[in-house]
This record gives sequence, C-alpha cells and structure tokens, in this order.
Amino acid sequence: MLNKLLLTGVTAGVVMATCSTAQAGAFALREQSAGGMGGAFAGVAAGAGGLSAMFWNPATLTSQPGIQTSAILSGILPYANITPDASKSAALVAITRTSAETGDTLQDALLAAGYASWQVIDQLWVGLSINTPFGLSTQNPVASTGKFYGLTSKVASIDVAPTIAYQVNDWLSVGAGLRVMNFKVRLTGATQTGLAILQADDNAYGFTGGVTLKPWKGGEVGLGYRSSVSPKLKGTLTTAAVTDITANLKLPEQVTVGLRQQLTNDFTVLAGYEWSHWEDFSRFPALTASGATATTLNFDYRDGWFASLGGEYKWSNDLTLRAGLGLEKSPVTDATRGVRLPDSDRTWATFGGSYTFDNKLSLDASYAHLFVRSGSINLVAGNPSYLANLPFVASNTGHVDIISLSLTYRWDDPGSKASTKALMTK
Repeated sequence: MLNKLLLTGVTAGVVMATCSTAQAGAFALREQSAGGMGGAFAGVAAGAGGLSAMFWNPATLTSQPGIQTSAILSGILPYANITPDASKSAALVAITRTSAETGDTLQDALLAAGYASWQVIDQLWVGLSINTPFGLSTQNPVASTGKFYGLTSKVASIDVAPTIAYQVNDWLSVGAGLRVMNFKVRLTGATQTGLAILQADDNAYGFTGGVTLKPWKGGEVGLGYRSSVSPKLKGTLTTAAVTDITANLKLPEQVTVGLRQQLTNDFTVLAGYEWSHWEDFSRFPALTASGATATTLNFDYRDGWFASLGGEYKWSNDLTLRAGLGLEKSPVTDATRGVRLPDSDRTWATFGGSYTFDNKLSLDASYAHLFVRSGSINLVAGNPSYLANLPFVASNTGHVDIISLSLTYRWDDPGSKASTKALMTK
C-alpha cells in the first residue's frame, strides 16, 4: 500500500524530469516548489512551500502530518539573445560570413518534481522525492558567428532521495537523506571539418541533511544542506572518429537558511539565503583509455548565492496569498561566460497562492519573472576556452517567465478541516 502511495506522488517527476532549462545559478534548477516560488523561495528551509520544502531541508517533513503526496509541474519560458561584436570577432565573421544576432538560444521546457511523506509514528517520518536539480537546453544557430564555441548543449539529471526525519521535541526536528542521481551531458560544436559531439553519463551519490528550530513564539528557523555529487562521466567524443572518454565532474554542494515569522494571525514574513559552492566546478579533462586528454571542459565558476524576502497573507480560511523578491549572484562572470550558457546575475519577482479544497486536497500556483542582467562574452586570449586566432566577443540579453502548479493530497484520515488547515499553514 505504501509503495503505491509513494509512486503516485512522484510519477510526474519521472516522466518530465529530463526536460529542463537552467533557471538558477549556472545550470542548477530552483523550480522545485510551486508554493515556495510564490514567496521567491524565502523560508523554504523552514518549511515554506509545504511538503516540497524537503528538497532544501528534510527536517521540514515533521510539519507534514499523516500520509501525503505532491506533484509539481513548472513551465519555463526563457529568452537569451547573443549579439556578436563584428570588429572584435573579425576572423570568425570572415569564416562564418555572418555577424547576426542569434535570436533566442534558450529552449522552453516543462519541469516536474514529486514528493511523498509518511508519518510512521508521532515523532518519526519517512519521505521520498524525485527532482531534476541540474538541467540545461540551449541551441545556437548552425550559421552563428560563435558556432565553433558551441552549437547545442543539453544537461539532464534525475535525483531520487529517500529521507527520514525525527521530531526531537516541540522546538527541534532533524532530518537526513540519501541522494541517487543520474547525470547526462550532450554537447555539440562546429569544427573546421564538420561537427564534434560529446555525450556521456553516470550515476552518482550524495546526501542531504537539515534541522528546524522553533526558538520563539510564531517563529521557525531552518538550515538545510545538499552535498556535492561527483559523477564520473563515461561516453564518447565524436569528431572524425569515435573516441571513448571519461571525465570526473564535481557538482556543487548547497547550504540554505530559512526563516518564517508569524507577525499576526493572517500575515507571515519569510526570509532565505542560499549558498552554492560552484568554485570547485572549474576544469575537467576528458581522458581517453590511454590517459591522454581528448578535450577539456572549461568552466572556472565562482560561488553563487541567492537571497530573498517574501510574505504570506491568509486571505480566507481557504486561500493564502504570497509574494516575494529575490536577488541572485550567478557563478558565471564576464570572464567565463560562453555561448553554451550565457548566464548572468538576476532579480526574481514572484507571486502566488494556495487554495485548500477540503481536508485532503490543496492547490498551489505561482508566477515568477526574472530580470536578467545584460552581460558580455569574452572568448579571447587568456580565457581557458579560447580557440587560437578565433576570438569571439559578444553581448547577451535575456529574461525568464515561469509558471508553476502543484497538487498535494493527504491519503489518510486527516480529521477536521479546520485542524488540517492549521497544520498546512503553520
């Protein structure tokens, strides 16, 4: 019976998880919670967002009574345009015979996530989540000026995390979980003689942990941790011939702090801060069977962070409204930005709400607009990805719109509607 309930809540995540576009720092994906996104993900480590908060902090499970599942679907509509500087990219302009803008290089996508929890006894919970924490889908025109630096880029991941949480007492809860991730990469780029294709994948492992505290009346503080994951990619590099390769990556660890503070019976303020350790995501040689370097994946990212403030207003017994504002520092800089991922710092503006149909079923809906700062691409001498005698200099602009929906269902007998709503909104 329990297995069926768990599968119900996460099936959508399995179906759609490989279709994604990066909308957090670098190619990380933050769109794991419809409820959380409404408040700009402020306070998610302290339980804002309901059941889906377990992605950031498994200890938040202890705020979810009974047996519950949640399915989340987000539509991501990004836009990025690259404009070459013809005078500083003269050699490439001469070869490609164009200096035109690329048009939109980011692909629209659907991203799904699924969650399930079971309160085994009064103080013990187990849970399961399926997410896509990393993803990317970009496509530059075949005739673009920068085609030798990249044509298509696809990154896909599925992360399955069984978790456990324990409520130590009225003010302290702890949680931990295992992460099992499948990670895939496919990159293509033009060469002087045709096309180069790198494709590889691997299964890798990590863990998640966290704690929630209720140190004062109406307040909750949460601290969540997601470990680094190190896939050893195995695949092929195809140019004039097919070569077997391996590449050891190190995906970033993440720390999230959240605060929820009830100011009145109807209004709660939310705050959050997230730090991602991208600095170790630097340069990764792709080695042949003999140990020779076939190519090198160059990134040289810096650490990224995301800070946000939000609020929840209980409009009625059935409807709760949210809004938030977030500021994000991208791991990608002017010195490391490329045509595959023209990422920049961004500002998130969000709003949303939750509606409780009865004591079992609730709906979350949210919308976000991302104001992405214009940046520059400088693939010149000194850049680790620079191709000799082929400098490419350009500017990039972009923005993102996201719509997210989720349904949460409680499978056991929750008791009265009033008591259930109190638990769901606390």
